[in-house]
Amino acid sequence: MTQSKRNFRTIDLTIGALFVGLMAIGANIAIWMPFLKVSIGSATVPISLQTFFATLAGLLLGKRLGAFSMFVYICVGCVGVPVFAEMTGGIGQLASPTGGFIISFIFVAWAAGYIVEKQQSSSYLTYAIAALAGLMMNYIIGTNFLYIALNTWMELSISYSAAWQSMIPFFIKDFALAFFVASLAKVLVTRVQLSKASYIA
Repeated sequence: MTQSKRNFRTIDLTIGALFVGLMAIGANIAIWMPFLKVSIGSATVPISLQTFFATLAGLLLGKRLGAFSMFVYICVGCVGVPVFAEMTGGIGQLASPTGGFIISFIFVAWAAGYIVEKQQSSSYLTYAIAALAGLMMNYIIGTNFLYIALNTWMELSISYSAAWQSMIPFFIKDFALAFFVASLAKVLVTRVQLSKASYIA
């Protein structure tokens, strides 16, 4: 089900468009389902599924189409469609402190897809490693961007360690979801392969 080195077909673009919609849902799922907010100390952390769906895009679509679908998602948001977190849109969101996380979704999908294609394996271990690689891309790009944004154009003083510490609650959630998305990808790919085998038979 992963994307090899070939031109995108109509079905590929259709599935890619599906992930654009899933990203919009994942960004705002806590708004539609308020119970998906976890209190950690005095902070309320909404459960966002953007990293989850960006990783799944890479695992299922491969590095090229997965990354392309995330690029389209960002473009849709940049033209003003409210597909980003808290039903926001506009190119200005990329300059916000969390803009790096939005940009990172392209690299999340690419990294996850690259590992799956490189290993040419549908094992759970391959998917888990790929999902964790995507997760690391998300936090390395997003957190460093957050630190730079706060200390430059936002004119706020925050230490590098504090920037990373603020991400701990979100990282714990996304770390756990990485193993779930690996399991989901394994199940989906296995079912597609069985369906193809039955159809050929």
